Amino acid sequence: MIRPDILNELGLSPTWRLRPPTPTPTHPVRPAPARSVDSVVADSADAAVSVRRSPLAASNAVPVSEMDWDSLREIVSGCEKCNLCKGRKQAVFGVGDVNADLFLAGEGPGRDEDRIGEPFVGRAGKLLDLMLAAIGMKRGEGVYIANVVKCRPPENRNPTAEESGACMPYLDRQIALAQPRLLVALGRVAAGRLLDSEHSIARLRQRLHDRGGVPLIVTYHPAYLLRNPADKRKAWEDLCFIRKVLRGEDS
Repeated sequence: MIRPDILNELGLSPTWRLRPPTPTPTHPVRPAPARSVDSVVADSADAAVSVRRSPLAASNAVPVSEMDWDSLREIVSGCEKCNLCKGRKQAVFGVGDVNADLFLAGEGPGRDEDRIGEPFVGRAGKLLDLMLAAIGMKRGEGVYIANVVKCRPPENRNPTAEESGACMPYLDRQIALAQPRLLVALGRVAAGRLLDSEHSIARLRQRLHDRGGVPLIVTYHPAYLLRNPADKRKAWEDLCFIRKVLRGEDS
């Protein structure tokens, strides 16, 4: 049974170049001093550690589509594919159960997310947690939460096509790794990017879409619901639809 306080809060009752040839010396070259085996081994170990810690080196070594969670997080933390990296405090990777049944995707981090490093915190995050609780779910337990773009757009504007395009391989890999039973696009921007569609939320919601073989449902972004509480009842309908699909009751 859904708790009344939850319903009330929801408002419902690589590149290579050939090295130029080394010129023949015109005078005798003094040989370099001999090095011990220990010093060579130590330098090799330092170089290996440097490569492992460098996001750029890692990205050159392994395609994003083949990365594990740790490598993907490291790449995202140092990503400079678009100008959003210039204004961020930190990249916001994602949070939750890495073997989630339900994968929620928003558009991008806001001010609080940029400061804390976790998606959907602050007022919108609290509302999202209540929405999950209303269908018997909880952040981090069978649920993974991420955004289309990993860095905060200035003044919380919508990410451009170029910015979201640079980040989409990261989101695609997160979805592939989590292997969720259901994707939920939170808001018009996330729905548009995930479905390659310009349709409104009104036209996309209450339908079961397909994205690469994974069922997808569209609903309102919690921040939108805070600004437009009259639409919370529609969001409740979407939550019921989500619960129905997860239970395998969809027709």
